[in-house]
Amino acid sequence: MLDWLFKQFPSYQVMGAKAFKPTLENTHEILEALNHPEKNLTFVHVAGSNGKGSVCSYLSSILTEAGYTVGLFTSPHIADFTERIRTNGKCIPMEDVNRFIEHIRSANLDFKPSFFEITFGMALNHFNTENCDICIIETGLGGRLDATNVIDPVLSVITTISMEHTDMLGDTLEKIAAEKAGIIKPNTNVVLGAVEPNLKLIFETVAKTKGVQLIQADPSDTSFDQYFVADYQKENFKTVLTALDQVELAGFPIDHHHIAAGIESVQTNTGYFGRLQITNRSPLTIFDVSHNSQGIEATLQAIKQIKQGELHIVYGTSADKDISTISYLFPLDASYYFTEFKNPRTAQIDDLKSAFNGINLKSTNYYKNAQEALNAAKNKSSESDTILVIGSFFLLSDFF
Repeated sequence: MLDWLFKQFPSYQVMGAKAFKPTLENTHEILEALNHPEKNLTFVHVAGSNGKGSVCSYLSSILTEAGYTVGLFTSPHIADFTERIRTNGKCIPMEDVNRFIEHIRSANLDFKPSFFEITFGMALNHFNTENCDICIIETGLGGRLDATNVIDPVLSVITTISMEHTDMLGDTLEKIAAEKAGIIKPNTNVVLGAVEPNLKLIFETVAKTKGVQLIQADPSDTSFDQYFVADYQKENFKTVLTALDQVELAGFPIDHHHIAAGIESVQTNTGYFGRLQITNRSPLTIFDVSHNSQGIEATLQAIKQIKQGELHIVYGTSADKDISTISYLFPLDASYYFTEFKNPRTAQIDDLKSAFNGINLKSTNYYKNAQEALNAAKNKSSESDTILVIGSFFLLSDFF
């Protein structure tokens, strides 16, 4: 049944921009066919270029530790489709997925929705069946025309803004910010992460137009900094803390110990991983899903602080990324193992060679297989060195 879903509907995870459907009409019609499960649910809606996955996961984990039944909708999945839809960390059972697909097939919809639209409908249907107290919803792409933007949340959260998906969201930071600001709705306050002043003005203007309060995350709150190794992780968590204040006002009390427990149990409660995730100490081996310029730059800054010995970088990315711009972010004194990955959106070896041509890197090697690239990095590194695997969710899915 799942094979049918992937074949029947376009998926951004496979097709890229061709799968993007700039309209909310299909999602409204799907929810109509499902008797509007969204009307029975309470939502927090999260958008942003970087950090939205971590904000969603930490919010979900903390609320789970506080005793609530929490639905979590994120994308893409790493290893298994069911990772996208979780309740208190438990993935949607495959029998429920199959049952939902049968229902959709029998509904005889008179239009062809996207894979993401169908999956989002599945998530809301599941959360309603599970009687979730609160649901944390991550946008798939952008905000204004993202399929998730049909919900009426108690809180909207916007993390950071960087250049991404310029073919669909716009070719400037200001245009991208305007698309993200599309999740701002009347009667729903907005928490804003760290953004540039000119971009903040865009969000302030939209919030004022909607008659809602824009609340800036508090950069001076260091109460949980000890749990994180990188500055960007600390910054993202300040957004979480500010959002939690607003969630409490919406009727979901949370204690300090719930926050600490939520941080410590985030992988169990949400499946969240691949963000500066250390899997081995000798050599120090770190996996990270950062994939755009801002995310990769932040990760590399963190690696400077925690690396040991020589640095070996395994890098693979999607073909639609601005690889030439990203290439100049990497340190010259590292050894590189460029690779393709299994997902059809992978950048090919020729693309990688072209992007890194002319950059005086210490050592470059190219592989058709991600595991071969990592094995080569392990073979060429000593136990006192550092290996970083970075570039895409899809790259990491070849290992987990």
